[in-house]
Amino acid sequence: MVDVNRELPPHLRAQLNAQSYVGPATFGMRPMLSEPEQLDSWMPDVAVVGAPWDDSTTNRPGARFGPRALRASAYDPGTYHLDLGVEIFDHLDVIDYGDAVTSHGMWELSKAAIYERVSQVASRGIIPFIIGGDHSITWPAATAVAEHHGFGNVVMIHFDAHADTANILEGNLASHGTPMRRLIESGAIPGPNFLQVGLRGYWPGEEDQKWMRDNGLKHFMMQEFWERGVKAVIPDIIAAAKARASKVYISIDIDVLDPGFAPATGTPEPGGFAPIDLLRMVRQIVLETDVVGFDIMEVAPAYDHADITVNNAHRLIWEAFGALASKNRAAGLTANP
Repeated sequence: MVDVNRELPPHLRAQLNAQSYVGPATFGMRPMLSEPEQLDSWMPDVAVVGAPWDDSTTNRPGARFGPRALRASAYDPGTYHLDLGVEIFDHLDVIDYGDAVTSHGMWELSKAAIYERVSQVASRGIIPFIIGGDHSITWPAATAVAEHHGFGNVVMIHFDAHADTANILEGNLASHGTPMRRLIESGAIPGPNFLQVGLRGYWPGEEDQKWMRDNGLKHFMMQEFWERGVKAVIPDIIAAAKARASKVYISIDIDVLDPGFAPATGTPEPGGFAPIDLLRMVRQIVLETDVVGFDIMEVAPAYDHADITVNNAHRLIWEAFGALASKNRAAGLTANP
């Protein structure tokens, strides 16, 4: 057994155990660490990393405030997963690792900061959960995860209304509409390792569609879910992931939900998932695959109503936590208090 140090001052522990409107705003009221050395002494299973960057948006900005809203505006839902019958944090140790310090208007500096923060987590075998921010963040975040596990050894399950595989948008190679092409071009996650789920609407056009076909991406269009039903498609997604690589990175653009359930996003697209389905899809994928990275992007709280988008985004992470805790319990693993 390796000695770990998870001591917290009594009053800080009391604040974290209080209601969600009391004390510091950390994700899920989890302890906050700030230094890599603390990761070594604490040795959590999961570290939440904020990435407050939205300078790459093409429509409504504001996702830079997503990490703060997901920490401060999602009400405390409890920690016992009713369907899985597990007390989440008895079997999963989660900490908040703060934010990557981004620099407004300066993509290269911000990209490096996001990459470094996520790499500090992934390189220690800790699962990073990144909260954004616009979807350009997935480029450095997933690169850091893929570097730890080996380029080509990670499959990307990408939930989104949009493919985000454009080459360049209005002169910007790092737009929130281009990160998946950048990951594929770099070799971090090859095209055949991409599974895109929930695509719909009217973009991208034929040129990018051809590029995706030529590079072997697999799509589960929203039309397929409408025709076959969610329960029928989920096993196909999981089987496709397992056939491609042993590790999984889940990336969720909140606009994969119908805007009736997620109005607070930059590029809302009608006709998306209902939370009842997406929550269970995420849970099932985490239960049945080896998830080594997870991000949720494009929550722009200024456009929200009654925190509906924030709470749905928060619960998608909570479902992943519940599934990881259930797997740890089955393996006989517990988390220190």
